[in-house]
Amino acid sequence: MFKKILIANRGEIACRIISTAQRMGIKTVAVYSAADRESRHVRMADEAVFIGPAPSRESYLLIERIIQACKDTSADAVHPGYGFLSENAEFAERVEAEGITFIGPKFPAIAAMGDKIASKKLALAAHVNTIPGYNEVIESPEEAVKIAQDIGYPVMIKASAGGGGKGLRVAHNDAEVLTGFVTCKTEAANNFGDDRVFIEKFVVEPRHIEIQILGDAHGNVVYLWERECSIQRRHQKVIEEAPSPFISAATRKAMGEQAVALAKAVQYQSAGTVEFVVGADQSFYFLEMNTRLQVEHPVTEAITGLDLVEQMIRVAAGEKLAFTQAEIQLNGWAMECRINADDPFRNFLPSIGRLVKYRPPEVGNGVRVDTGVFEGGEIPMYYDSMIAKLIVHGANRQEAIEKMRSALNEFVIRGIHSTIPFQAALFQHPRFVSGDFNTGFIAEEYPNGFHPDSVQPQDPYLFAALATFMRHRYLEHIQLIDGQLIGHEMVIAKRFAVVTGKRVGASDDQYILPTRIELKEGVYTLYVDGANGLSRYDIASQWRPGAICLRATINGTRKLTAQVERRGVGYHLVLDGAQYACMVLSPFGGEMQQRMPIKALPDTSKMLFSPMPGLLTQVAVKVGDSVIAGQKLAAIEAMKMENTLVAAQDGVVAELLVKQGDSLSVDQLIMRFE
Repeated sequence: MFKKILIANRGEIACRIISTAQRMGIKTVAVYSAADRESRHVRMADEAVFIGPAPSRESYLLIERIIQACKDTSADAVHPGYGFLSENAEFAERVEAEGITFIGPKFPAIAAMGDKIASKKLALAAHVNTIPGYNEVIESPEEAVKIAQDIGYPVMIKASAGGGGKGLRVAHNDAEVLTGFVTCKTEAANNFGDDRVFIEKFVVEPRHIEIQILGDAHGNVVYLWERECSIQRRHQKVIEEAPSPFISAATRKAMGEQAVALAKAVQYQSAGTVEFVVGADQSFYFLEMNTRLQVEHPVTEAITGLDLVEQMIRVAAGEKLAFTQAEIQLNGWAMECRINADDPFRNFLPSIGRLVKYRPPEVGNGVRVDTGVFEGGEIPMYYDSMIAKLIVHGANRQEAIEKMRSALNEFVIRGIHSTIPFQAALFQHPRFVSGDFNTGFIAEEYPNGFHPDSVQPQDPYLFAALATFMRHRYLEHIQLIDGQLIGHEMVIAKRFAVVTGKRVGASDDQYILPTRIELKEGVYTLYVDGANGLSRYDIASQWRPGAICLRATINGTRKLTAQVERRGVGYHLVLDGAQYACMVLSPFGGEMQQRMPIKALPDTSKMLFSPMPGLLTQVAVKVGDSVIAGQKLAAIEAMKMENTLVAAQDGVVAELLVKQGDSLSVDQLIMRFE
């Protein structure tokens, strides 16, 4: 067994690998860039080596520096994690040539599966189901149209070296093939340095289901069931689960056996994933093979009881698999949410900055958190946006859903935005709960994006009751102040008015919910006078003013955790993805509030603001330039993503307040127009 392993990665996955290595008694070496000096993975490892500036192309992607770090620390093996150099055949070959063990498949397998055209040919030879298509290099748009016509619409145009949704277009007619072919070639050349594209049949109502495989150096290969990864946004996975709620046992067995056949065809040694697209009739077709550990591997670990990182290490050390296919468990149901530093209310733009508060849910009882950050740490602009992975395991799918709902409600992140509100909403959606979805689910259900009102409270009166409870608890706290005049001590009223508005600045939408509170034997009984008469809520809770999480039992049976904040005179509550803002006043105060004038919002139509924090990589105009609607004005880069800012209307540039190369904060003013 290895004595020391270098992890050629950062963040969450580096921490994940270090944890297993430490449990196995193996020393670890972290590598870090200038942006990661204080990172969690650096603190966890036994040793750490600085490898360069913040941009990954100057640090984590430099093969020579990684190899030199291995030599300098006498590491006898290197684990690449995922991303960066994990599927770089040249890196694997160079590492092995230096006498260092690569914890992953051998480089010929990486090279064979990394080329989508070559991998599809190998799959055909191994009798793996493949999508009808054309696997040779296509020379011109006209040739692409002819091929698409022969296959039959709709078709998918894909970059041979692609990934992450880049170099991919779906075409429903000749015109879309002509434009899609050119676009895919350009994206492929810019992102991968390889402009080859191919065309295949697009499966209608497709599901993305993948098989986890594991092979050793002795010819043994097994499959560890499947993962359902169909909940995607722009080809990026949002929620994963295992097993799939869709496929039958017969389909599961057939997919697993075909995945094993493909792995054996390339003499695969390590953990890997064979991805399939599955049609509504459970027909399935090979998509690609990922020759690395997947982000979503914890859900497989939960249902099998296996540590995949440990298995990768043992296989790389030459050990045989310690189990056969028949001995692999399928126990319960697991789900994973990727908690990313993206703002779902701003079209998922990156959100970088300091984690002012970072409090994951309590781990245990089927809840697991894999993370690479800590409270007070920074989310840098240079890398992907993952903060953590939240994994739950239950006896069945419904139990897993309930655990995830509770865990998302308890996951506190402040200082930056995260995807938690969006994922909490998804876990309330009837289609997701029923298992009736495909890869188009998010686009179909949220065609205009995700907004605070995209998910409505199931019971808005419960929110009003909780807000009144909070107000009463604050008043109880104030009542404890010493020095009150005898005979004139503070008396807490029993009647309140919850004032809320569905739309900022719309007085006609503002409304009042009269509430009344009674306290008996530690239980607060709230009465809310709504449209259908009085609603009663018995709230038992130990919540204290200032605590972010309000844990309560409602009506003796329902347990909930809401995130709550007092903002000035208002209260803000979040539960199950729904947000609720209000003021809790006296009945007279509520009546007066309705009479208050609404402050008009400032006119920002002649201003350009930064929609996200990031690096201003381009300013495309200068003062005095006339611009037309849709014209490019600037470009901002953050978390490996470039966002182009365009003019919303015609105008003339009057003032530039920033310059190229500046680091921008969210909503920072970039330019004004006349």
